[in-house]
Amino acid sequence: MKYSGCLSFERKEHIISDVSIDPDVNKRWFKRLYPLIREQRTSFLITSFCGIVGLTIQVSVPMVIREAIDNPLTDGSGEISSYAWTLIVMAACAFLLRYTYRFLLFRTAYRIETQLRSLIYRHLTKLSFSFFDRIASGEVISRANSDIRSIQLLLAFGPLAMLSILSFLLALIFMLSIHLPLTLVTVSCMPFVYVLAQKMRDKVFPLSWVTQGRMADLAMVVDENINGSRIVKSFAAERKQIELLAEKAQRLRWSSTALIDSRARFNPLIESLPRLGMASILMYGGWLAINEKISIGALIAFSSYVIMISVPFRMLGFVLLQVQRAAASSLRIFEILDEKPAIENKLTASKITSPLGNLSFRNVSFSYPNGENLLVLENFSLEIAAGETVALVGRTGCGKSTVARLLPRFYDVTDGSILLDGTDIRDFLVEDLRTHINVIPDEPFLFSESVRNNIAFARPDAQEEEVVAAAEAAQAADFISDLTYGYEEIVGERGYTLSGGQRQRIVIARTLLANPKILVLDDSTSSIDVETESLIHTSLKKLLQGRTTLVIAHRLSTIALADRVVLMDSGKVKAEGTHEYLLANSPEYESILASGAMSGAE
Repeated sequence: MKYSGCLSFERKEHIISDVSIDPDVNKRWFKRLYPLIREQRTSFLITSFCGIVGLTIQVSVPMVIREAIDNPLTDGSGEISSYAWTLIVMAACAFLLRYTYRFLLFRTAYRIETQLRSLIYRHLTKLSFSFFDRIASGEVISRANSDIRSIQLLLAFGPLAMLSILSFLLALIFMLSIHLPLTLVTVSCMPFVYVLAQKMRDKVFPLSWVTQGRMADLAMVVDENINGSRIVKSFAAERKQIELLAEKAQRLRWSSTALIDSRARFNPLIESLPRLGMASILMYGGWLAINEKISIGALIAFSSYVIMISVPFRMLGFVLLQVQRAAASSLRIFEILDEKPAIENKLTASKITSPLGNLSFRNVSFSYPNGENLLVLENFSLEIAAGETVALVGRTGCGKSTVARLLPRFYDVTDGSILLDGTDIRDFLVEDLRTHINVIPDEPFLFSESVRNNIAFARPDAQEEEVVAAAEAAQAADFISDLTYGYEEIVGERGYTLSGGQRQRIVIARTLLANPKILVLDDSTSSIDVETESLIHTSLKKLLQGRTTLVIAHRLSTIALADRVVLMDSGKVKAEGTHEYLLANSPEYESILASGAMSGAE
């Protein structure tokens, strides 16, 4: 029961609100983050109260010590027990308050960090394929990890620095109440500290930006080499990749060293200047005490306050560095959060209810973003009746796979329209559209999860018999039963512990369990041997009945699934009909089949 209670608590802690950053790009970075901070205002108020009260007690200690020294000496009683008990009580109260302050502060900082991570991930799920086409995954991972951590560190230590500044002000007030000239001598070096801090900020910020960017470059190389380890090893390119990593690491080392060099030049000066105040106290304060112009207790209290006012300057260099890092990191994070999805729901978008599956491509033209306006499809028109299976055939680069990507709105058409049951697919909710249109890609992707969870990805609540039925239909049940743990077997990253054909069959089972009304097979049996493909096709023929299916065909056996074949050339429909009709009437179709030139993705 105790364990389950802890799990319940963790679930409550991970509930994420819908609060986002300020969308105004003209505001400074901290103001844009303020909505996230404001959401935690209750925690910050309690934290501030505990911190200020605890600080007030701490700053009052030297005054009690002053009284404990001066009063017994003045009246000759030597009684200090009451002062000792007062100090003990003050220490206990300060401990409790400062513990509460630090605990709540760091917990709140981690909450905001979690909120930022979830916010970025939610936004990434909304971004279109065009965004991921131009930004490397390592860059995204770096911004979602190290950059957010920089902001979290500032949120954790920034308030501590502000509390130190408050302690400086309180200590200064007490010092002024003790002896004005001695206070002025002690703080005379403070203007120089401010000037040095400004110079440090000007140098550190650009270096922080460069360093964060180079950390992302390094992460990208590591990510690509881990994911592409089989390619690297197959070409014996380990040494080349190590040299590339060393080059990126060297560039990171240079900027990091330059950053540390700037800190090393300014931080010691910023921290050491206030120590001159201690020398002033020993000289000027000692002379005042000898001449009985200040009491011994007051001089000791003054020395304690000098130590207190030096703390903010010891933290100043660190906090300034964190501020610059957080500023650079937040700008990199905002670049993602400010990215607008290319595919969005219209305000009038509607749900799809009981789709029939009639598809119509009307004068569709398309060019990929940043593709120099090169048209992949040009005035492409095609009608597919509900329940019909159509195969797209053509040479590499003719636009077959592009048609498959436009149907579920992975991209939007440049011109023309695609209709589902007579309605433009842009008038439907994207999530609803993709629920009814599933794509089995040519590159099977599995999560590092159990076989069962991979098959039930679209329907996590599916019954066990439904999962097994989908696996049997995809001819995957036999090899799954041979695995050590069967359906509970954990496949490796991307499913690489399985063969290509096994991965493809699990992907097919996953799509069949989702039971979409419209199915797109994008060369989905290319990794499967002929015998297994024949078994899958036997099952698919039964399952495709009553389902609109678009097949990107690269094998003659796949073409046999189709009721109708469409020959594509240069982004247009060149000819269409049955396989037998095209074979008899289209020399180009016959040539493509004979040459085997259909393989490849467009």
